[in-house]
Amino acid sequence: MTIQEAQRVVDEWIRTKGIRYYGELTNTAILMEEVGEVARIMARQYGEQSFKDTDEAPDLADEMADVLFVLICLANQTGIDLTEALVKNLDKKTKRDTQRHANNPKLK
Repeated sequence: MTIQEAQRVVDEWIRTKGIRYYGELTNTAILMEEVGEVARIMARQYGEQSFKDTDEAPDLADEMADVLFVLICLANQTGIDLTEALVKNLDKKTKRDTQRHANNPKLK
């Protein structure tokens, strides 16, 4: 699935199953909540924190998909073509950061 297809599929899902988009501010808060769930798993699975005995089995892929879903909702609501935005962003990073990263001794 391309990013453009994902934006179309999410929009279709929202309009047929979700009834309507939540407001942009609500979706921003939901995005932060979902990113927090990814961070919680990362801190426990790859960091120094440990899971509680009562924690459900972590599903990092599902939590990342939740982040992507809400991000796509926000893009759709604000008229952003994420494919175009990503292409521009990668071009910016390539022009700005190629030598910076190549010369960073921490990355060698």
